[in-house]
Amino acid sequence: MHIHILGICGTFMGGLAAIAREAGHRVTGCDANVYPPMSDQLRALGIELTEGYGADQLALAPDLWVIGNVVTRGNPLMEAILDARAPYASGPQWLAENVLRDRWVLAVAGTHGKTTTASLLAFLLESAGLAPGFLIGGIPADFGVSARLGSGECFVVEADEYDTAFFDKRSKFVHYRPMTAVLNNLEFDHADIFADLAAIETQFHHLVRTIPRSGRILWNAAEPALARVLARGCWSAQEALFSAEGWDLGPATELADACTFEVREGGAPVAQCRLPLAGAHNRANALAAIAAARHVGVAPQDSATALAGFRGVRRRLELRGTVGGVEVYDDFAHHPSAIEATVAGLRARIGASGRILAVLEPRSNTMKLGTMKARLPESLAQAERVFCHTGAIDWDLAQALAPIAGKSTLRAGIDPLVAAIVAEARPGDRIVVMSNGGFGGIHAKLLTALGPALGEAGAGADGTNAGVVARNHAGGRAC
Repeated sequence: MHIHILGICGTFMGGLAAIAREAGHRVTGCDANVYPPMSDQLRALGIELTEGYGADQLALAPDLWVIGNVVTRGNPLMEAILDARAPYASGPQWLAENVLRDRWVLAVAGTHGKTTTASLLAFLLESAGLAPGFLIGGIPADFGVSARLGSGECFVVEADEYDTAFFDKRSKFVHYRPMTAVLNNLEFDHADIFADLAAIETQFHHLVRTIPRSGRILWNAAEPALARVLARGCWSAQEALFSAEGWDLGPATELADACTFEVREGGAPVAQCRLPLAGAHNRANALAAIAAARHVGVAPQDSATALAGFRGVRRRLELRGTVGGVEVYDDFAHHPSAIEATVAGLRARIGASGRILAVLEPRSNTMKLGTMKARLPESLAQAERVFCHTGAIDWDLAQALAPIAGKSTLRAGIDPLVAAIVAEARPGDRIVVMSNGGFGGIHAKLLTALGPALGEAGAGADGTNAGVVARNHAGGRAC
C-alpha cells in the first residue's frame, strides 16, 4: 500500500511513518516545515518528502491519504482530496486498523507522565524478551527512536487525549482499544479544544468504554477526576495505584543520580527498585509501568531488576551540557503541574544547597490562552531564579509572576534572555530549560555563551536530537 501522510513531521505522524515503512508500505509525506534533521531521518528510511501542501500532490495518487491533526479545512491539498473524493483516514485510525488490531495494546494515558511511563513500560517488556512495538511521544534513550513495529505481541502506545483530526474530534486514544490501560492522572489541559475538566473526563470515559471485560485498567486512586471517570461506568478489571489494596510505593530514598524505593502490591512488598531518575513523579511513573508489565506476565521483581538499567527519555530533564561548573538541562514541561514536578525532581537530585535557574517558554496552546497563568508562581517556587520568554503570549506575564517578582526576569527575545541568564549564572548552578518546543535553540546558545562568561573555552554542547521523530524545527509539534 502507498500512503501519503499530511503533517508527517509531527511527533506522532513521524512515528507512524516509520512504523508504516517498517511494515513494508510505501510511505511519502508532506509538511509545512521539511528540513534537517527530520527530513534526513525520514528520507533515510526511504520516505519521500514534499515541502508544503500544494494541491499538485494529488497526482501522487496514493492508496490512502493519512491526515495529521495539524491539517485544517482550507488546506489546499486537503481541499483537493475532498473534491476528488479520495480515500483518507486519520493517523490514529490507520494505526488502529493496520498495526494494533491483532496486538496486545498497552495504552498509557494521563495529563502528565505519558512519555516517561510508556518508555519505561516498553523498556521493561524489551528487557523481559517480549520485543514490543511502540509509538511514544519522545525518544527513549535505550531505543534511540520513538516508534517501531516490534516483533512481539505487545504494543505500547502513548495514548493522547488531544483530538484526532479536523473530521474526528474524539481523542486519539479512543481508536486504540487497549487490553491494558494506564490512567496516570487527569487535570485540565488543552484549553484550545476542551472547555473544562469535565469535557476531558468525558473523553477518558470514552476510552474506558472501549476496554474489553478481559482487559485491565490501572488507575491513580489519588486523582478525584479519574474516580469520577470510572464512576460513570466500568466493565473491565481495575487495579488501583497508590492504594493500600492495590499497588503502592513504600519507603523511598533520593540519591545523587537515582532513587530507590519499595513497590507494594496489596500491602505486601513485592520488589525493591533502583531507578536512575529523580523525583516522586518518576517513582509514580515507574510504579504504573511495573503494574502494567505485570498484566502481560512480567514479574515485579524482574521489572525492578531491569529498572536499574533504564537510561531515560530525551527532553525529560536531559543534561545537554556542562560549562564552567554550570549544568544545562532540557525538559518538555509546559503545564504548571509538570513544571513543578520537573523543578522538584531536580531539587531532589541536587539537594537544598544548589541553585536552580528555571527558564520557561510558555508556548503551549493552553499557556498562550493564559488559562494556567495563576499557577505559575507556585510551580516555580523551588527555583532560586526564574527567567521567562514573553514572545509567544499576549497576556501580562509580569502580573502573573508578581508573587515571585523578586526572583523573576522577563525578556521578549531569545538572545536577551540568554544574556540575562548568563549574567547571573555561577559555578554549581543548574539551569533547567522548559518548553514544549525548540525554544529557538536556547540550549546550545546558553552553553556557547557560558564558556566565555565563566572563563572556560568551548561549550561541549551536543545540541542534536537524533531519532526517527525528533522535532526538526523551532515550533516542535507533538501531533
